[in-house]
Amino acid sequence: MPVVKIQTNSEVHDKEKLMDNAANLLSNVLGKPLQYIMVIIDTNTDMLFAGTREPLAYIELKSIGLPQNRTSEISAELCNFIERELNVVQNRIYIEFADAQRNMFGWNGGTF
Repeated sequence: MPVVKIQTNSEVHDKEKLMDNAANLLSNVLGKPLQYIMVIIDTNTDMLFAGTREPLAYIELKSIGLPQNRTSEISAELCNFIERELNVVQNRIYIEFADAQRNMFGWNGGTF
């Protein structure tokens, strides 16, 4: 049930392609099936970081069983992805990781 939310002040020309690419990246990095991955893209958001409005991104990644010993690796993958896809330099990207407990995440009328 990985969920990734990408907020950026950058313009995205092809959101569908970005969502597909993000879902495939997460599937590969986390080893989770695409059928459980949710991608949320929030673009043209009013954002300020380090006193400027230059392109930036804030990412939230939540997953049941998120491997805490791999967050550095996942951060590198996500930062490379955002830099490549949105032209946001890596030092203007924050990522928040959250490991969700199965009973605290609902789906399909129940929980995981």
